Amino acid sequence: MKSVVCFGDSNTYGHDPATGDRLPDDVRWTCLLQKLLGDGYKVIEEGLNGRTTVFDDPNDDWKNGVDYIKGILCTHRPVDYLVIMLGTNDMKTVYNAAVEEIAAGLEEIVLKAEKTMDLKQGYVPKILIVSPPEITADILTGPFSGSFDEISIEKSKRLAENYKKIANKHGCGFIDAKQYIKPSKEDGLHLDAGGHKGLADIIAKTVPEL
Repeated sequence: MKSVVCFGDSNTYGHDPATGDRLPDDVRWTCLLQKLLGDGYKVIEEGLNGRTTVFDDPNDDWKNGVDYIKGILCTHRPVDYLVIMLGTNDMKTVYNAAVEEIAAGLEEIVLKAEKTMDLKQGYVPKILIVSPPEITADILTGPFSGSFDEISIEKSKRLAENYKKIANKHGCGFIDAKQYIKPSKEDGLHLDAGGHKGLADIIAKTVPEL
């Protein structure tokens, strides 16, 4: 059985844009991915609300992705596949991060994952980088309007081109999620049931081809 660690933020955790609770197993893309890949794979959910690539949350000091990737991978090893979908929270106004800085943060995670697994299990998992769906204008009138602005929206449109460069540089698989799905109209940020299904479908097609 091949293990697939899905490392991400609230859209991997399954934040429900309608209620703020967690979406059920039959809706979350990670659980749908398990069904689509079948018994030959074990999908492991590692989604955390507010997780960034390398930035320290001013209120919660445990949301910096690069600080936790090593422990998470070692917890679940052997790891055959690593799916990374991060970067949305990096576009919060509090971080004031350029798109290039966000991509550099993603690269730090990739490098740490490669180094850790090469040392701890003797081989590097196949890595799939997923550039998250772009933030829409609905964010400006939704519950997260205080954390994101128009600049955040523009950054989200340019993230994929920078992530693709990182993927090509390190021989990783790549998916530009905004080509397939959009966030819900409730908050312009989180996926609804249709978004989760669309994401699961494209990742299920991509993972076996890595």
